[in-house]
Amino acid sequence: MRPQPAGGIRTLRRVNPNPPRLITIALALALIIIGISATVFPIDFVNEALALLQQTIGTNIVITTEVAWWCLLIGDLLLIAGSLLPGI
Repeated sequence: MRPQPAGGIRTLRRVNPNPPRLITIALALALIIIGISATVFPIDFVNEALALLQQTIGTNIVITTEVAWWCLLIGDLLLIAGSLLPGI
């Protein structure tokens, strides 16, 4: 059993954030840039890259405002999870 500090006040454990992996950062930044490009500030090279990617894969996914907001949210959550959970 740990000895109690003077005054009987227990200290809380410190949160030790881990550095996220590079793939986590890259994926989160890609999602955030796509979200920003589709909602607030249109970025030409992002739109061209998405069009090229859709041609290569052969899909026809439309990036709407709702999808862009989800990309922004998922990108932020991915960065938070990458720093708090080890191995992500």
